[in-house]
Amino acid sequence: MIGGALFRRRLWLDPRTKILLLVLCILSAMMAPSLFYELGLVVLIGLLGICFGKWRYAWKGVLFYALIVLLTFWIMDTMTGTWRTMFIAFLGLFHKVYPCGMLSGIVISTTKVSEFLSAMNRIHAPQKLVIPLAVMLRYIPTIQEDWRFIKDAMRMRDVSPSLKGLLTHPGITVECIYVPLMMAASKAADELSIASITRGIENPKPRTCLVQIHIGLMDIAAVFCFAGALVVGLYGKGVLG
Repeated sequence: MIGGALFRRRLWLDPRTKILLLVLCILSAMMAPSLFYELGLVVLIGLLGICFGKWRYAWKGVLFYALIVLLTFWIMDTMTGTWRTMFIAFLGLFHKVYPCGMLSGIVISTTKVSEFLSAMNRIHAPQKLVIPLAVMLRYIPTIQEDWRFIKDAMRMRDVSPSLKGLLTHPGITVECIYVPLMMAASKAADELSIASITRGIENPKPRTCLVQIHIGLMDIAAVFCFAGALVVGLYGKGVLG
């Protein structure tokens, strides 16, 4: 009962709201006037993850990005010439992609396929778009689970699934990761396709869902926060730049 009560206290957002948040996050990252603004955007995404119950994911993501921001400032102050240009170009792309990737991880891990399909049917989205996205939502967690099994098997063979293991024993590390991961990915794709067809994913009739799909106050509040961040990025360049 305690676990169930905790689950009910976590934030729940309509899948349509999550898609809108992703769009707002992409626009905010594109219009970001400074690194401090992007850090604030990542902190906002981290707070959203905490509301969803993703504590570890949130603080690790924010801490890692803060370290990258410090590294960027250090490179801009100390390096010159070709190395500075190369690192700044790479980090510039990284800063644009990271907030969107972090929010996408939260959206994928907190959205059930049934909820997503019901929400897409509400807006009459085309099946050619809905079906690939629904399979993707189930595909990524499946590959993550297979990856944990692969790491356990590598440790049993005294092969470290880390950057140090890749640098010290690149051949055996790549072989132990690449071959089983590719086989698992291919097998998972076939199994998910068969399961989707078996469950009637192409059924044109309206779908039902145990969870009430609706836009509530929390959805409006989340959209307001991310829309506010976008407005700050658009019109606060003089302050944040």
